[in-house]
Amino acid sequence: MRWLLNTARLVRITSAESVCKKTFIRNKNKVRIMSAPPNTATPSTSDPNSLDLDKLRLSVSEQGDILRSLKEQNASVDEVKKATTELKLRKKALEDAKFEANKGNWDIDRKKLEDVVKRRFIYSQAFSIYGGVAGLYDFGPVGCAIKSNILNEWKSHFILEESMLEVETSMLTPEPVLKNSGHVDRFADFMAKDVNTGECLRADHLLKAHLTSLCEADDCHFDKYKEYQSVITQMDNYGQQELTELFKKYQVKNPRNGNAVSDPVPFNLMFATPIGPSAANTPGFLRPETAQGIFVNFKKLLDFNNGKLPFAAAQIGSSFRNEISPRAGLLRVREFTMAEIEHFIDPNEKTTPKFEKVKDLELTLFSKGQQMSGGSAVPVKLGDAVESGMIANNVLGYFIGRIYLFLVKIGADPSKIRFRQHMDNEMAHYACDCWDAEMNTTYGWIECVGCADRSCYDLTQHSKGTGIKMVAEKDLPAPVQKQIVEVVPNKGALGKQFKGEAKAIFTYLEALSDCDIKEIEQSLEQNGVYELKIAATDQTYQLTKDLITIEKKMKTFHIDEFTPSVIEPSFGIGRIMYAVLEHVFKIRPEDDQKRYLSLPASVAPYKCSIICISAKPEFDPFLDQIFTSLRRLNVSFKFDSGKTGIGRKYARTDEIGIPFGITLDMDTFGVKPHSVTLRERDSTKQVRINVEEVAQVVSDLSMQNCTWQDVLQKFPAFSASADSDSEQK
Repeated sequence: MRWLLNTARLVRITSAESVCKKTFIRNKNKVRIMSAPPNTATPSTSDPNSLDLDKLRLSVSEQGDILRSLKEQNASVDEVKKATTELKLRKKALEDAKFEANKGNWDIDRKKLEDVVKRRFIYSQAFSIYGGVAGLYDFGPVGCAIKSNILNEWKSHFILEESMLEVETSMLTPEPVLKNSGHVDRFADFMAKDVNTGECLRADHLLKAHLTSLCEADDCHFDKYKEYQSVITQMDNYGQQELTELFKKYQVKNPRNGNAVSDPVPFNLMFATPIGPSAANTPGFLRPETAQGIFVNFKKLLDFNNGKLPFAAAQIGSSFRNEISPRAGLLRVREFTMAEIEHFIDPNEKTTPKFEKVKDLELTLFSKGQQMSGGSAVPVKLGDAVESGMIANNVLGYFIGRIYLFLVKIGADPSKIRFRQHMDNEMAHYACDCWDAEMNTTYGWIECVGCADRSCYDLTQHSKGTGIKMVAEKDLPAPVQKQIVEVVPNKGALGKQFKGEAKAIFTYLEALSDCDIKEIEQSLEQNGVYELKIAATDQTYQLTKDLITIEKKMKTFHIDEFTPSVIEPSFGIGRIMYAVLEHVFKIRPEDDQKRYLSLPASVAPYKCSIICISAKPEFDPFLDQIFTSLRRLNVSFKFDSGKTGIGRKYARTDEIGIPFGITLDMDTFGVKPHSVTLRERDSTKQVRINVEEVAQVVSDLSMQNCTWQDVLQKFPAFSASADSDSEQK
């Protein structure tokens, strides 16, 4: 049997000796070594984009097979030694390739960013003096300002530009609302327990970590590696049974101590709380999302919009999820800020002319088909994705485009944004299509925005639960006759039997859909009774044929009555904020200690800093003039009055992302006209500007009425060595 190994492999070339890339040909009784053809293409470790890790893993596995075969055949010591040396070379090449690929993706050290976050109190773990509570975080002055500015940009980008209706609804939610929405029964993650310590672990995270460690093992064969990666790729597609089978197949254990773990079980993520002073009062929950507050107010919002569709409602507020194992800072927490949009549309007209504005955007899309086949995300124009059916409709496509533009506007790196489609088992109970905007971080690809077509699920469920019609209307071009089926209540009999509760039954029966009426008709025919459950009152009523009858008749319609569908973009503000911080974190090449956040001016915590070269009283009138001018223009600023070198002051303001800096020096009061320097954070370039003009220039830069290049062309450059000051923080 003769077979030829793949000739494309990577080896390390050192100055001491040159190691040739080799091809192994196996004969029946021996292995001989041949030099590879000189023109064989070999990826270079100096170019991360050319690295093919799968080829290298395959190369290692094939060489391992050869070495095992030689040992089984009792080959000569020399042949085994040569094969072992080659295996070591290939393993070393694979490790080098992994390192270079990782370095190519990330030029930041997460610990250095976390140092800035902690030291400058951007955010920190809540109740830290008591030991802290996992999944709860406090924001400091800088973090509050960045978060607030992100939300302001969100309001401008969506609520103002799209003419949305903003609401603010209660965080405390009665149980029937979340029962009807499906959250009480289905809002859960799967949890496994350490059988010895009782530690609770999230099942999918546990399985992923276990398989990842198996992938990194030295003896992991390429075939097994591909198997593990396939399971990891489809992780979100597994239900309880599949996870249980995978736990047993791969013998998953607690990575902290090696203990056995239980089979995965569902754990509801909502925080339960009674509403009222005693257990007899209304049971409720802290809301797990802001959406339901919008849905229950649909009729009021429709009326406010003069009964016209489409329209969108938006809400920003806190949500709560009792995460099994909070981790990774702001990425998985128990209390967080959401910004959600519910765009109500006619289910038969899921189209918008606004799609023309975004159809030519080329985004990185990771469809469910690509995930199932083990493929990769690919760049696709939104117009092509909608036309091919990859994205369900162009309204969904339009919001995907708008989400991308928003993320880029607030500082996200476009090359580190992709949209991943939910797989079938992963899809939320309400959605018929859903895409997540994921941002690449040192933690991997993190879901930051969900964009779902929720169909008409929520409005239908709340209508069933309350008996209140959640419908919209539109005029028909001509009257239409249709056969209708109605439930006709015997009001006298119902009133006599149920007394004060009869009104709730009448209201409920009026809001029934055709499907509901058909179900009632079948139940009456088969059982002679129908059990009516009204979630709003948590009551069940036995309705017999003498209490209700089913009637069919023709009716002329002049309007079409329908339950709207909903397109929902849902933003996790904390996750977005963290990902953006990673994307904008920079280090000056000349000094590892000079770290800065390259935030857009619109998101930066302060638009400018004010630095005085000394504490002389002669500067006070000019400081007062600049403070007053900036406040009049609503420009936020931070005055650094510390007694330290100016280089250190620049470093401190750069570190928290302040884009511009005004410096008062000896020429400010010593030379007329009185002037200051204006410094730009990223380039560290400076210009000289009159005191009377500088506030307006900073305002124009912050409002994007001009660019820094415009300023450089208009005002004289200023050269100083302060940025090279060796003093640091």
